[in-house]
Amino acid sequence: MTQRLRWSTFSAPSRFYSMAGRLVPWCWAVTVLFTIAGLYVGFGIAPTDFQQGDAYRIIFIHVPAAWMSMLIYLVMAFFAAVGWAMNARMASMYARALAPTGAMFTFLALWTGALWGKPTWGTWWVWDARLTSEFILLLLYFGYIALTEAIDDARRAANAGALLAIVGAVNVPIIYFSVKWWNTLHQGATISMTAAPKMATTMLVAMLLMTVACWAYSFAVVFTRARAIVLEQESDTDWVRSLTGAR
Repeated sequence: MTQRLRWSTFSAPSRFYSMAGRLVPWCWAVTVLFTIAGLYVGFGIAPTDFQQGDAYRIIFIHVPAAWMSMLIYLVMAFFAAVGWAMNARMASMYARALAPTGAMFTFLALWTGALWGKPTWGTWWVWDARLTSEFILLLLYFGYIALTEAIDDARRAANAGALLAIVGAVNVPIIYFSVKWWNTLHQGATISMTAAPKMATTMLVAMLLMTVACWAYSFAVVFTRARAIVLEQESDTDWVRSLTGAR
């Protein structure tokens, strides 16, 4: 019964709208607190790297952004697939709400990577396997957004976007494993599930704090955007009319 009620909370637009409205302020509070803490530890406490100096500190923004860019795409593809296979409108709305946030994090990862690459590699950009596959991820996000916005019928738009999202998901493991599969300039993973972290404890703490901040930010903006999409697509229902005062 608990699982059924929990699923209905997320699958029923009216219940989701109410629940998300209560969660958004808390998500913003977590975002602000963890961002301040992460930036303070990363830029004020963490030691200077013996090889890269202070230039390495961009890692506290770059790495969480890169993680979120890949994770959000997989979550977007999952919800898009569920919406397509099960004709679940709310799942398709989740996917549509996730796309701009994923694109933002992908752009941020590329931009901060360029800022980091200039003092480290001596150039803003190289057609490295990791950089190129991350750039392709940004194009996939843009393609999904453009495709879903170009089709007026919400159901057809969701199905077309789902096909692109599912096919594009193959790019995510390519991004992750590119530094192992090819000889690239990009350094390998600093944090691994099977090995000890290759950084000082304060550096790791700062990165994890910023990662939580990115998670909370994603929930805040995605919930807000999903609520707007719900109002748009459910505008002809009684509960939206009563909420907006429309007749």
